[in-house]
Amino acid sequence: MSPARLQLINLRKSFGATAVLADISLSVQPGEFVSILGPSGAGKSTILQLLTGAATPDCGQMLLDGAPLSPSSHPFAFMPQGDALMPWRRIIDNATLGLQVQGMSRKAARARVEPLFAEFGLAGFERHYPVQLSGGMRQRAALLRTAVQERAMLLLDEPFGALDALTRAQMQRWLADMRARHRWTVLLITHDVREAVLLSDRIYVLSHRPARVARQFIVPLAHPRPALASPALAAIEADIMQTLLYPED
Repeated sequence: MSPARLQLINLRKSFGATAVLADISLSVQPGEFVSILGPSGAGKSTILQLLTGAATPDCGQMLLDGAPLSPSSHPFAFMPQGDALMPWRRIIDNATLGLQVQGMSRKAARARVEPLFAEFGLAGFERHYPVQLSGGMRQRAALLRTAVQERAMLLLDEPFGALDALTRAQMQRWLADMRARHRWTVLLITHDVREAVLLSDRIYVLSHRPARVARQFIVPLAHPRPALASPALAAIEADIMQTLLYPED
């Protein structure tokens, strides 16, 4: 196996007297799609805060390609919960925002982003405002803004949680296709077991807070995976649910 792109070793994190992460160790291989599941409040999003530098671990190691991670070098492209599009900016200007923050000129940023609108299902909507787009289209615009930064990894924090069931299923299928096409390395935080099973190569299930890795699941099924649960998918889902409900068993 090639060296891990990302490796977290014995991470601990508390906020005041509240211990959130007790002992987290996990890895993401190059080109791999890894999801983290866990009970509400278990600290899933705290892991992303540590990776992006919004918080610092109390102890433990974070390695990127074998070297200590420096969040100040901005190695990740991060998509938060919801689309976080700025309502006063047109879609093309939302999509270029991350590049412009990095110092790229508006003209150069547009030149990089414009050819991708068709691939992201947004052709013809470049000059629309977010309020004029459907929920799924807004999420595609947000993912375009994230992916175009060409970082080492994509960090996705429950990106489809606010969508209705049908739109969510469509976006999951679209994300799976885009990830396969571009060979993205992805770390996904989600509360949706089926979403994790449909998209992931591996899944980490966290215990209740203070969180530890209760179990790791490998999903040995070829992509693309069926939208409706096959017996193989259903068996993995049931095993994960058992772990979520009884993480100490």
